[in-house]
Amino acid sequence: MSGVHNSFLGALLATAASGALAQAAPDITLLPAPSAAWRTVVGHWENQVELTGDGVVVPAPTADYARASTLAASALMNGGKREALLLDWKDLWQATLRIESREPLDLRPYLGGTLEFDLDVAELGKGGVRAKLSCGDGCERGVNLIEPARSWAGKGWQHVTVAMSCFAREGADFSKVRLPFAIDATGTGRVSVANVRITRTAKAGLACPDYRTESVTPAMLNESWAVDWWQPRHEQKLQEKARLIAAGTPPEVVFIGDSITQGWEKDGSEVWQRHYAPLHALALGFGGDRTENVLWRLQHGEVDGIAPKAAVLMIGTNNTGHRAEAPERTAAGIKRLLDELRQRLPKTQVLLLAIFPRGDKPDDFLRGINQRVNKLLEGLADGRSVHFLDINAALLNADGTLGKDVMPDLLHPNAKGYDIWQRAMAPTLQKLLRATP
Repeated sequence: MSGVHNSFLGALLATAASGALAQAAPDITLLPAPSAAWRTVVGHWENQVELTGDGVVVPAPTADYARASTLAASALMNGGKREALLLDWKDLWQATLRIESREPLDLRPYLGGTLEFDLDVAELGKGGVRAKLSCGDGCERGVNLIEPARSWAGKGWQHVTVAMSCFAREGADFSKVRLPFAIDATGTGRVSVANVRITRTAKAGLACPDYRTESVTPAMLNESWAVDWWQPRHEQKLQEKARLIAAGTPPEVVFIGDSITQGWEKDGSEVWQRHYAPLHALALGFGGDRTENVLWRLQHGEVDGIAPKAAVLMIGTNNTGHRAEAPERTAAGIKRLLDELRQRLPKTQVLLLAIFPRGDKPDDFLRGINQRVNKLLEGLADGRSVHFLDINAALLNADGTLGKDVMPDLLHPNAKGYDIWQRAMAPTLQKLLRATP
């Protein structure tokens, strides 16, 4: 956690120690507090409802897969104050309980302090929680609590301390914060939160990743919707590779990536069977993976013992979507993967693909981050063993919009999208397959 205290944070703290900010700022108490002191909002990706009374039930999302989900919140009142808030959710990939400020807060004097709260976990066996606050316009940062929170289930109230530095990044603006606290939830669970405050005092607390090195530090995917299947899928892929080797048909090409690559086994399966199954291809795509998760998999045997003619690598859109990571850090993670592949597959030609477009319009915020990553990726190709290819124009309409006839959710290709991918990539991939002895 100490690694997060970089020059940027030092500059903010120096600013906080001067001028008007030098005046001692009291702790900011979010709970307990009168109902009107803060705006409490409960919701998911389709509906957000303000909690104004003792309880609220949020209408379920309209998508078929989520219509049976539930989301509710309630407040424990005592003497006209809200003492605690309860969040109860089921089968949701995203739910949130947000305590919002009615007026902007200047959190700069608190960046050397802590976010503290009490958490009572009644149920979290199939869920996860993350503590979060905003860091400027369009900027929200969170700390994953899934491991400690699951261990606290049924054990009553637990005191949680997180350094405010865990939420600091370059470019963050803590001078006008509207969201001083939120609990983001996934899966299924039931938790209560109380005694929420932001203090100026530094204390030992839960560790948080160093955002500067997160993309290059190998890690398993630790999300509530992934922990049950992620490592078993890794083991299955090791077995699949072993069967190909035992049959005398080791893979001539491997595809490495996230859910977009995993989709070759789903929406892209027909195209895969026609074009890549004859090459005994191996699909090493895992939904939700970021660069650090692929690095962990490579270091735990997924390409050991084979020498494919070509490896197709596309990764990074979850670095963008999950944490809006700076393009330079995502590119550093991808470079680290290329170095790992060069070490483990020295004779393999690597085809590095530009991250696919996402969002419906050319000015989509997350698409813009991916585009900036792609510009950096061009410089990672040497034209000898690493080759860069950008097929994004083939996936887009002439005006730069992304059609739902190609990516229904504006992120993952459907069968038509995988067909476009194969055809646009074919000339380059075939050249690399022929070039490898």
